Amino acid sequence: MKKHIITTCILSLIMLFTINVSAQKFSDIDKSPHDISYFKAQRNAPPVVKVLYGRPQKKGRSIFGNLVPYGKIWRTGANEATEVTFFQDVKLGEQEIKAGTYTLFTIPGKKSWTIIINSDTDVWGSYYYDQDKDVARLDVPVQNTDEVEYFSIAFKKETDGTSMILAWDNISVAVPFSF
Repeated sequence: MKKHIITTCILSLIMLFTINVSAQKFSDIDKSPHDISYFKAQRNAPPVVKVLYGRPQKKGRSIFGNLVPYGKIWRTGANEATEVTFFQDVKLGEQEIKAGTYTLFTIPGKKSWTIIINSDTDVWGSYYYDQDKDVARLDVPVQNTDEVEYFSIAFKKETDGTSMILAWDNISVAVPFSF
């Protein structure tokens, strides 16, 4: 009799656990998936820069000056603000940035963008952007490019560092970092 009661209890617990596990709800895949882009000075070297960002899709929409307004702070991607990790000290223009993790905000314009490195991390969008936490700012020119469906970030090796290329729709900007 004791064996039967113990067996029944064990089976009941297993069924209860199975029901709880199968009842778990998971969200659907995000419409703007996150991606990571790295820059390494040499092929087998550790990274110098890592960028974690959301990749919104164009989907036939008018992007700059419309979905992303000119002259207003932008999280530079989708969802959480884009995060940049520098694994060593770098310079944005002539402004020194210490190794660490920062957010990347931009202010898009028709002819140039303001690039902003900010010390406030783990923030959603640009809703809580605090200019007092800016570490560096630099204006860079807009360049026309072939159409890019998903917002994308890549790196181009330069003589004294790298250019971080931000591209979406039919424009791109090159953000120069030296080290």
